[in-house]
Amino acid sequence: MKTDLGNKVEKKLSFEEAMSQLESIIEEMEDGKLPLEKSIERFEEAVELVKFCNKKLDSYEKKLSVVLENKDGSLNVSEVIKE
Repeated sequence: MKTDLGNKVEKKLSFEEAMSQLESIIEEMEDGKLPLEKSIERFEEAVELVKFCNKKLDSYEKKLSVVLENKDGSLNVSEVIKE
């Protein structure tokens, strides 16, 4: 089940934007100046961003083509299919 935050992340962000936000959250939390409640909120946001990024990476991985070199030096391009 997706949270409201999870739905917002999926609808509005690119992978790069999500990674940037995740990095900002990590820096903010490592600083140690957030109150506990805010730290928990930021942690929850980070978890949703990680899930989003992993989903995007899985999707991209399925689309990648693998270039294999044949014995004769020619290239063979085949689709990566993961189930």
